[in-house]
Amino acid sequence: MKIPGKMAKEVLRHSLKPPATLNYPYVKPEMPDNFRGKIVFDPVRCIGCRMCVKDCPALAIEIAAVGDKKFEARFYLDRCIYCAQCVDSCPKDALLNTKEYELAQIDRQNHRITFHAHADGVVVDPAP
Repeated sequence: MKIPGKMAKEVLRHSLKPPATLNYPYVKPEMPDNFRGKIVFDPVRCIGCRMCVKDCPALAIEIAAVGDKKFEARFYLDRCIYCAQCVDSCPKDALLNTKEYELAQIDRQNHRITFHAHADGVVVDPAP
């Protein structure tokens, strides 16, 4: 070390600044409005055009007809790259991004989510 005073000046300069990191996971950051997190499906709005399936580069979506103008979606979140192309291509806004980002699972089967359509048009909670 040739110039120890130069390093001491740098240490003192940075000791007066607040930390640049967050205390995660104890303090969760607020995600912006346009954050591309977990995708949710509204089967009431879906018209079955399957544009989301065609536009998904990861082949992470399947749409199946379960009745007359009733559809359910199966998402493979372990394949999804969260590009939101499916959300952008849906003409009826049946797919939405959420701010949910903590999606790690031990079992891969937990990343497969099916959104069912109820007979009277009420959305049933997704079941893995």
